[in-house]
Amino acid sequence: MNCFPCCGGGGGDEAGEEVDNNCKSFKKKSKREFKEGNVLANLIATISFRSNSDRQRNMAEEILKLGNGEATIQVFTYNELAAATMNFKPESLLGEGGFGRVYKGRIESTNQDVAVKQLDRNGLQGNREFLVEVLMLSLLHHPNLVNLIGYCADGQHRMLVYEYMALGSLEGHLLGMLQ
Repeated sequence: MNCFPCCGGGGGDEAGEEVDNNCKSFKKKSKREFKEGNVLANLIATISFRSNSDRQRNMAEEILKLGNGEATIQVFTYNELAAATMNFKPESLLGEGGFGRVYKGRIESTNQDVAVKQLDRNGLQGNREFLVEVLMLSLLHHPNLVNLIGYCADGQHRMLVYEYMALGSLEGHLLGMLQ
């Protein structure tokens, strides 16, 4: 039996047996092992494992090659982010847009101020699209952009955790100058 149904039956060849063995070890890993391991590799494995086409698997592999495996992101639980944002109180709300709300928070373990983007549950983005977005944002680094610190995919909750910009957003500065 092949781990990836779209790849064919394998029929006992060495490549098919290797995929089967990788699949078995993938299925045996606990959630804790994935959280403690390489987050980037886990994202790629999740995208690849859930993909139903060669194109999607190849896209995940290309993203990994482009980033040279240099993504350093954290996986947060919903409870951690709820505590960081004081249970998403209105006083912590920084803004709201088409994709959801953004809250200011503080990660106690690192004493770091963060912006937590709580994605709209009724949005059009599925799990695979969310994981690809996390992967791409984690690989993107530029001095003029805030970095993605981590994400939460706990139950139905989907959140992105960014560095906090203490001086406000570009939009705020531009609109402030125009008024």
